[in-house]
Amino acid sequence: MDDKEKILGKGFKALRPKSEYSDDVIAPPYDVLNSEEARDLAKGKPYSFLHISKPEIDLPENIKTDDPRVYEKGLENLNQMINENILIRDNKETLFIYKITTNDHNQTGIGFVASIDSYEGNLIKKHEHTTPVKELDRVHNIKALNAQTGPVLLTYIDNIQLDEMINQYTIENQPIYDVNTREKINHKIWQITDINEINKATTVLNKLESLYIADGHHRSAAASKVRESRMNANPEHDGNEGYNYFLAVAFPKSRMKILDYNRLIKHTNGKSTDELITMIEDNFKCTPSDKPVKPNKGKSFGMFTDGQWFNLQLISDYNKNSPVDSLDISILHNFILDPILGIEDERVDKNIDFVGGARGLEELVRRVNSNEMAIAFSLYPTPIDALITVADAGLIMPPKSTWFEPKLIDGLLSHIID
Repeated sequence: MDDKEKILGKGFKALRPKSEYSDDVIAPPYDVLNSEEARDLAKGKPYSFLHISKPEIDLPENIKTDDPRVYEKGLENLNQMINENILIRDNKETLFIYKITTNDHNQTGIGFVASIDSYEGNLIKKHEHTTPVKELDRVHNIKALNAQTGPVLLTYIDNIQLDEMINQYTIENQPIYDVNTREKINHKIWQITDINEINKATTVLNKLESLYIADGHHRSAAASKVRESRMNANPEHDGNEGYNYFLAVAFPKSRMKILDYNRLIKHTNGKSTDELITMIEDNFKCTPSDKPVKPNKGKSFGMFTDGQWFNLQLISDYNKNSPVDSLDISILHNFILDPILGIEDERVDKNIDFVGGARGLEELVRRVNSNEMAIAFSLYPTPIDALITVADAGLIMPPKSTWFEPKLIDGLLSHIID
């Protein structure tokens, strides 16, 4: 695919809430809540997007989330919100600017639909494997709704022209949405409707060398699968159909915030605490700590077990030439999780669980002290440059390497794929 042909993204006819309903519609991403949490959160909120993204909440509690009736209910709820004019669809293709503000951070990016051709041609780069069952769920969801309802979070190497254009637009124009989540995170969206502004932004966007998937590997992979089936079923396919694109918001890498993604281990593989520490000390300096250990640099780890925190500092050599082996996540796996605790594949092993840094070290302590888990490991966040290096090399990171925060919310922007 040469530069002349390259399209990373373009505008789209968004399905979105009428502004007066935006506060009622917004919902957390579908994959950060379980069904019970979603049911509680949507109680008394008939317009919550959770009725579309987690439609099992409107069915009997014992129903499985992949039951065909769940997807059918999602479509029913979507159609109802369209028929009641809660959700409206734009009549022309536009772009969006999306700003997220927390009490100590803000990031502003661009919303569009990303090319599945560019995704499959590795111009929109991946860094994670997908889990087949999760990918299939998204395929069923997109097919049933005829829509993509959760934006894929992308990043790009900072581009002065694009970033200045985006920031200038937010200064000169009023947002169409200005909402706060229950965590007090502010989300603002501006709509670019002027055709000259759209063309200018799209031209710069498509001159970027690459885009990188930060969060949303299952959504993008599912969109690709749906495109394949739609394309095969459409004798008049010409590449311009909505199903050739997936919903996305891209932010410059300098504004992306990655939190730690910590590990919890259920059992010690038959080892006492003393045996465990002796084995760990072959490769780490292991120092007891009288307070929780939140690593402030790479190649250092916190460990909590038997009511005691330890600071682990790597003292052994590792493969510095490999962008994957040199990740802290890989070092923990290669020196401790696999050889000592017997965890070969973190994607499928039932002896490990993962906790995003947004929950804090308190959650690690709570789950170990409750005897649900035996050991907790706290890690230093994976740098965004490490993600880009791995993706550029065409390699795959270990599972649960990055926890991006703040997250995009569901409900404000959806993409009908007709």
